[in-house]
Amino acid sequence: MGRIGVPKPVKLIMSLITCDDVLLRRVTEVLAERYGEVDFESRILPFNLTTYYATEIGEGLFRRLITFRSTISRESLVRIKRETNEIEDTFAVDGRRRINIDPGYVCAEHLVLATTKSYTHRPYLGEGIYADLTLIYQKEGFRPLEWTYPDYASPGIRKILKEVRKRYLQELKGGKG
Repeated sequence: MGRIGVPKPVKLIMSLITCDDVLLRRVTEVLAERYGEVDFESRILPFNLTTYYATEIGEGLFRRLITFRSTISRESLVRIKRETNEIEDTFAVDGRRRINIDPGYVCAEHLVLATTKSYTHRPYLGEGIYADLTLIYQKEGFRPLEWTYPDYASPGIRKILKEVRKRYLQELKGGKG
């Protein structure tokens, strides 16, 4: 029989999708006020793999991935997803989001994103939030699964996430990352 234990803390990561650079900076400041110092920001990544967000948010979308200096407990992802939805609503205009915030976490084994949408591969976490196992770490890199969104399956994002994972593991060992 396995022993019940507390898993190691994880690295909070957020994907921000918008077409407004000023809004991106403001929302990043709000997130830093709430979740602590931002310790990593990816370069701006074009977001043109889908038109899903363009109808609501606008054309010319881009993405930025950010992480925070402090680690989190895995179970706090439910609260964080609910809070980021509230932040999206705060910056909405006429009921339309101007930014999409997808929180998740990176750990040694995988990338998990929080979502409000149920599906066969998304276990329910509570309070209307599901876990989306997006990537798994195997053989020196993140590997997509059959349901992984194309943007997360892309080599560019997987390379960024590999670096985030490396920094996270160094932080767990007591290094700066």
